[in-house]
Amino acid sequence: MNENLFTPFTIPTLLGLPTVMPIIMFPMLLFPTSKHLINNRLITIQQNLTQLVLKQMMTTHNTKGQTWSLMLMSLIIFIAMTNLLGLLPYSFTPTAQLSMNLAMAIPLWAGTVFMGLRFKTKSSLAHFLPQGTPTPLIPMLVIIETISLFIQPMALAVRLTANITAGHLLMHLIGNAALALMAMNFLATSLTLIILMLLTILEIAVALIQAYVFTLLVSLYLHDNT
Repeated sequence: MNENLFTPFTIPTLLGLPTVMPIIMFPMLLFPTSKHLINNRLITIQQNLTQLVLKQMMTTHNTKGQTWSLMLMSLIIFIAMTNLLGLLPYSFTPTAQLSMNLAMAIPLWAGTVFMGLRFKTKSSLAHFLPQGTPTPLIPMLVIIETISLFIQPMALAVRLTANITAGHLLMHLIGNAALALMAMNFLATSLTLIILMLLTILEIAVALIQAYVFTLLVSLYLHDNT
């Protein structure tokens, strides 16, 4: 096992060219579509899960917000599949890169804010100044609310990056410990491997939860601006 902790986070190259785009596009191949009248079990399960998640996210949205349903479903499927594929040995996880997550968070956040300014101008501007604010505090509160608004996409990206990176580093460290203990103590090695298996199960859950949290927060931003 490679001793460099940050090797899994370096961008892979092929013939000197970065292979990020093929890696990003690969999850789309894992969701087949059927042209038959009766679908098989895999596609039926896929459609039922998609409808369940879509129903939970779109329940509170109005007609304008529901136009984002395809984008939000594509987003949660992409992040979930990318996170899960990153758990495979010798694989690369694009969502562990802050630049990648910012590239997803900023356009989505900006789209929700622009929709709010276009369709709910007064309500969007009213968020900068809560009702009943004392006059001396008005400038300070406007600055604070403006900063909190612009921090939202950064919080989205940092949350996803930190959770994925921390899990991968922890798995790497425990894997190195199990490899080092293999020649010393069988009992300690077995215990370490059990911990590694439990951590792997936890990371699978984290990969799915973080995809849902990222998409849910974007959905909440959309709900506040439509």
